[in-house]
Amino acid sequence: MTGLLVEAGEDDLDRIRRWRNHPSVRRVSFTTHEIGAEEHRRWFDAVRADPSRRVLVYRHGGVPAGVVLFSDIDVEAGSAEWHFYLDVEGLGRDTLPAWLKLEGAAVDYGFDVLGLNLLGGATLADNRQVLQLHKRFGFTETRRYVREVDGEPREVVWTELRAADRRTRKKR
Repeated sequence: MTGLLVEAGEDDLDRIRRWRNHPSVRRVSFTTHEIGAEEHRRWFDAVRADPSRRVLVYRHGGVPAGVVLFSDIDVEAGSAEWHFYLDVEGLGRDTLPAWLKLEGAAVDYGFDVLGLNLLGGATLADNRQVLQLHKRFGFTETRRYVREVDGEPREVVWTELRAADRRTRKKR
């Protein structure tokens, strides 16, 4: 399934920013302001220059349809954090199938390509759909904490998936 994810390139820059700035994506993000072209360029260049981070484009039916971000990749510890978002406007009725395939491809990439032992992620507690999706893929909640988002305290759920648990789940 990892063939659905490709390294982001220059031609992806504008579409990634458009997806990220969609109101429904911003509403469930830790950074909720609309991101300008210069800010996005700085972020994109920094991610591409940092070996502990990856930005990948998810292709659904051969068409760019989402982004998977890996950060804090620690090769020695075999761990990383991940995030994602989709082209919710462009996918329309295909959003749910794309969501499922993206998460599967991201998990496969994390364990099979990056060689991780542990993949974790932070989700706003009120983003129940994403938390349910993570649970479906075997992620478990390990802690909750409060983080400030736009000056307001927000509850965050940290979920993790271990390589051994993924292997067990894949055998079923």
